Amino acid sequence: MTSRKIILDCDPGHDDAIAIILAAAQPQLEILAITTVSGNAEIDKTTQNALKVCDLISLNKVIVSKGASEPMVRLRETAPGIHGDSGLDGPELPEPSRSWSEEHGVDTIIRLVKESAEPVTLLPTGPLTNIALALTKAPEIKSNIEEIVLMGGGTFGNWTPTAEFNIWADPEAARKVFESGIPTVVMGLDITHQALATKEVIEEVNGIDNRVAKIVGELLVFFASTYKEMFDFDGAPVHDVLTVAYLVAPELFKMKDVNIVVETKGEYTAGTTLVDLHGVTGREVNAKFGLELDVDGFWKLMIDALKTY
Repeated sequence: MTSRKIILDCDPGHDDAIAIILAAAQPQLEILAITTVSGNAEIDKTTQNALKVCDLISLNKVIVSKGASEPMVRLRETAPGIHGDSGLDGPELPEPSRSWSEEHGVDTIIRLVKESAEPVTLLPTGPLTNIALALTKAPEIKSNIEEIVLMGGGTFGNWTPTAEFNIWADPEAARKVFESGIPTVVMGLDITHQALATKEVIEEVNGIDNRVAKIVGELLVFFASTYKEMFDFDGAPVHDVLTVAYLVAPELFKMKDVNIVVETKGEYTAGTTLVDLHGVTGREVNAKFGLELDVDGFWKLMIDALKTY
């Protein structure tokens, strides 16, 4: 079976880290690189976190490139209230065994897409700065991008009343991506909030006898505690993991073809994704939008992956 070539563009981040762990366990996926962006924490921290996760799962040959440290236009803001000061608080992970690539993350994306004999799928799970910059710097790579499967947006917000964090953090970049014409799949809050790591899920993860599962359990405990404190959730929504799950098991997802526009100018609504669920605008479809998740099937996929480590 031919493996699907992917680039993980992320800002680890508890759910980003678990997304990397799920992706690395899938023989049908070939991770060409991990590129990092400022988002859940500052760029040096998110890049260090990506390297730590690679060490944890012995993903030693995959390139890790540090990408954009700032949004395209706006001031940077991070999310320590959700992910802790390090961006990956909870478990004690040793310092990385290697450093990141000297090549900038944007250039890594451009180079690997150009070099690939087969179309590449991009999985951005943080602000979309690197993807937008790559498309701006080298628009010709569009022809060799099979799909962009991203986590971001929704019909409601978690950072403002209407905006989800990843889109809000760099709405200009998000608008560039949604207007690119590249097939785009969106895992927004509507569906990611269905992927809750409840106490029962965490107990099942903790019952797996290997170090990777132990670390994932600790990540989920910390993540669940901040979501309880901030949003009164009874569990941690593992947002970013759904991008990987979609590639592996699309049958777990109910999707809808929609038009999505990103608001960049609103005084109170910057970063809002206007998801035209009912086709009222008449604008052309530019995304597949996640509506419903087979929750039991999703967690079975995750548990089975953890058991392989």
